Amino acid sequence: MKKILIVVTNEANVGIKGKKTGLWLREMTDFYHEIKDYFDVDIISTASNRVPIDPLSLMEAVVHKQTRHYYLDDELMGKLKKSLMPEQVKAHDYAAIYFTGGHGTMIDFPNNPSLQKLTASIYEAGGVVAAVCHGPSALLNIPLSDGRNLLAGHVVTGFSDFEEKIMGMYRDIPFSLEQNLKEQGTLFQISQVPFTSCVIESGRLVTGQNPASASQVGEKVKELLTEVNPA
Repeated sequence: MKKILIVVTNEANVGIKGKKTGLWLREMTDFYHEIKDYFDVDIISTASNRVPIDPLSLMEAVVHKQTRHYYLDDELMGKLKKSLMPEQVKAHDYAAIYFTGGHGTMIDFPNNPSLQKLTASIYEAGGVVAAVCHGPSALLNIPLSDGRNLLAGHVVTGFSDFEEKIMGMYRDIPFSLEQNLKEQGTLFQISQVPFTSCVIESGRLVTGQNPASASQVGEKVKELLTEVNPA
């Protein structure tokens, strides 16, 4: 059975004041929890350096039992200490690719040629493309072989401008994810209540709005792959 590829940021700072950022931990662990018993998983990042974890997200490792369990999992965390890079994996090995969030993704995910090539190849081979929170920034400007934009015509979600403002991050982000997703020819949808789960399935594209959505994104990806490759 093919594997699932998880992509994490390698950026530790954002904004002119260099606010600490990195992988939003639970966006990886919640997704991983949903698919780990069904698929093997590889994790890649945009650099081979130790993957930074957003300090705010580490609070979940204190108060949330499942997050703490995976944070203390040496094998899983070991994959973040010296991560694989996109050039070290082959698209044909994967049934799905999943982009985690964290503000750092807005720096190293967009317009990354290696990530774009992997994503387009997996998608055009019939695979699933998924992303959560700021992870959809990786899906901007991905051309398919027929010249279409990967996102064009899809219904998507992602971290909203309103949520950025509530977090006090709107002036620090390099661009508005919400506005950029809309400019890709998508129908952008969000939950009525900020920071509550919202997951959109649009064909073989699955997007989640915020950290609360990561688990359901994992469920949707698992369902889609089970439909394509029933046991």
